[in-house]
Amino acid sequence: MKMSDLPGRHSLFWKLACLLVAFCLLMIWLSWSWGRYMEERNQFLSDEARATLSRYAAEAEQAWQRAERDGIDSWLQSMELREAGWVGVIGGNLQSLSSDPLNEQETQHLTFLRGLDWPIHKQGRPWLRVPFPQDPSAGILVIELPERFLPGKYRVFWRVITNGVIPGLFTLLLCVGLYRLLVVPLNNLREQANAWRADQLNVRLSSGITQRPDELGELARAFDSMSERLQTTVSLQQQLLRDLSHELRTPLSRLRVASESEQDLLQLRERIGREVDGMQRLVEDTLQLAWLDTDRAPLPDEAIQIQALWEMLTENACYESGWPSLQLQCAVPSSCWVRGNLNTLAQALENILRNAIRHSPEGGIVRLDGQRDGDFWHLWLDDQGGGVDGQELERIFDPFTRLDGSRPGDGGFGLGLSIARNAVQRQGGTMWAQNVRGGLRMNLRLVAEGGVGSPGPIAGKPAPTVDLYQPQTV
Repeated sequence: MKMSDLPGRHSLFWKLACLLVAFCLLMIWLSWSWGRYMEERNQFLSDEARATLSRYAAEAEQAWQRAERDGIDSWLQSMELREAGWVGVIGGNLQSLSSDPLNEQETQHLTFLRGLDWPIHKQGRPWLRVPFPQDPSAGILVIELPERFLPGKYRVFWRVITNGVIPGLFTLLLCVGLYRLLVVPLNNLREQANAWRADQLNVRLSSGITQRPDELGELARAFDSMSERLQTTVSLQQQLLRDLSHELRTPLSRLRVASESEQDLLQLRERIGREVDGMQRLVEDTLQLAWLDTDRAPLPDEAIQIQALWEMLTENACYESGWPSLQLQCAVPSSCWVRGNLNTLAQALENILRNAIRHSPEGGIVRLDGQRDGDFWHLWLDDQGGGVDGQELERIFDPFTRLDGSRPGDGGFGLGLSIARNAVQRQGGTMWAQNVRGGLRMNLRLVAEGGVGSPGPIAGKPAPTVDLYQPQTV
């Protein structure tokens, strides 16, 4: 057996083991202690019976001391009124101390006399001997045990209680404990699954289950995580459908107006081409965002030199924007190698760069910088667009979010930053925004090549090449 196969310190195994061991020890203790108690109740004389018989022996001794045989005869006559069984007093030589001698049958009974502390096993009413309390050698009271003192009258009843009712109650308590330990959490998981089936994706399990350190707690946390992930995905898809339908209405309306206008065929073709291209980019970006959010398959990764990737991206950006290359600066050292998927990372960085160019003033500077942070590289891209409201720093990553009122620009669909963040997160990185002096800073934290168990860069390795697709809409 491997060490990994053994249950952990907080495993449910130990709770079940402790519960079952405690139950077994409790039943053993109950069987021993209660059985001993019932044995005393069913096989031994009660304290009341012993006290009564001892008092009879003391009375017989007093009668013997007072008038010997006459006193014993008088006392035996009074006993006939109190007890229905045979009563006699004998001496040390097993001879009767009364005037009536013992017959043969009574003499035979003297050989089977029992003491007050002996167990009563035989059926019927046994004969007991009770020595005189002050002088045991002077005489012994012999009495047939009164029926009211016979032990074990409720023997069957107590056996049912001891062997049936009480073990049944403790077993019921064990079942209650197992139910609360196992079935109640499973019922909550079932209720959450039923809530999903009823499209109630916001239902979460109680903290009492999710905070458990055992396997059921791990399962509950996995359920909550899956529920949250499912809710996020469905909400995103619903939002994308709403926003996509809204975004498509405007170009479609413009196409209808253009088709009904009196402009010449060449202008109409140009207008239709622009609108179709815009709608095509919108649909492609929306599908790309949905794919990044739903597809969890691992991406093939490789070593990427950020400096070389930046040079390829700025070449296309300068051509499209008309900016000179001096305005797109890179201060990242050539030793900056990260681990990731080249096309996906290129798409994310391209969207961030185009967003910075779009919102920066003419003649502004866009600068990429970074530094090593343990097993990661922290990169940041600064623009001079004036920044955004601090309360909007997180909302700019939501799909179809455009803050044109706070940051001047020429529009876009508001999908670029959403695609960029999802692309970075798919590669084990993080992305966030912050305001800096004069503009907005986009921060990226990417896994460094050679960090987190990845191999280091190879000396003389050529710069990466990337098959960049059509310019991305931001």
